[in-house]
Amino acid sequence: MAGGAYYYLEYWGGGMQAAAPSKPRVQSVQLAKAEPGTIRVEVEAVGTAQARQAVDLVALVSGRIIEIRFKPGQQVRKGEVLVRLDDAAERAALDEAAAALKEAEFAYNRARKLKKNNTISQATVEKQEAAVNSGKARLDLMEKRLADRTIRAPFDGVTGLQRVDVGARIDSETVITTLDDLSQIEINFSIPEIHFSKIRIGKPVEVRTAVFKNRVFKGKVTDIDTRIQEASRAFKVRAVLPNPDGLIPSGMFMHVSVLIAEQRAILIPEEAVIAEGGSQYVFTVAEGKAHRRGVKLGQRGKGKVAVLNGLKAGEEVVRLGHHRLRDGTLVKTGEAGAQKSGAGAV
Repeated sequence: MAGGAYYYLEYWGGGMQAAAPSKPRVQSVQLAKAEPGTIRVEVEAVGTAQARQAVDLVALVSGRIIEIRFKPGQQVRKGEVLVRLDDAAERAALDEAAAALKEAEFAYNRARKLKKNNTISQATVEKQEAAVNSGKARLDLMEKRLADRTIRAPFDGVTGLQRVDVGARIDSETVITTLDDLSQIEINFSIPEIHFSKIRIGKPVEVRTAVFKNRVFKGKVTDIDTRIQEASRAFKVRAVLPNPDGLIPSGMFMHVSVLIAEQRAILIPEEAVIAEGGSQYVFTVAEGKAHRRGVKLGQRGKGKVAVLNGLKAGEEVVRLGHHRLRDGTLVKTGEAGAQKSGAGAV
């Protein structure tokens, strides 16, 4: 019995020996440094480019085309002749009106001389004067009719496709070509009503297009609609940007960013922030351990967020891997984790 008891105690006693304690688990994280900078808050929208001035070029009168002086895509100046209609009849009528006026003026001058000698009455002189005035009015009318046979550019611009040919008979509804002033471009777009109080005339805009992927066009807000559209709960905005090279044609689809605020603050990546129960916090790292830190946040923009309280410049926060952390968790970082948020404007 004594031996049996000894064996039992030795067996179970050995089984009751405490296991060696395991090493604390170390979590791998990536860091970003909190740095001072300027955060830009922008509203994104889409719109369509339109020429600052644009017209369908038509004639004021009917007639047969005898000359076309433009090519599609040609830059023309205000007043430049683009198309001429047959004007033989109008030139003849102008010559006739000029001759009649000359005759009337001769008769009027003769009547004035005769009146000085009391050879004719004042009524006769006044009648000849009225004939001169009538002749001048008719000459002005004939000159206008002749001018209407010549179609000129109403402003500086670029011509579109030629839609008629020499010899064609046109009227006031026939579109000869289009004319666009592309020196400046207008972009109309809509912005949600929540931003109505933040949009002001003169606010800078940046415009991008898929056609020129690496080019940013800059302009300003010039007009803001006074009404909110009930269906979309948005309001219309117009921006104008220089287009001196004519790169942007009318009708091009554009992506618009309107700057509504700028804020100087300590910046960290948005992905470093954890939201919980209406509050936000981050994990900082010191002496190889993660420490939970409550923060007060400000504006957000382009992946960054302003920290108004809770962090100092130069402190490092966990950017990736914080979902596995608790206050005091051991952490390790590599070169890939030592990414900085970057100072300056974002």
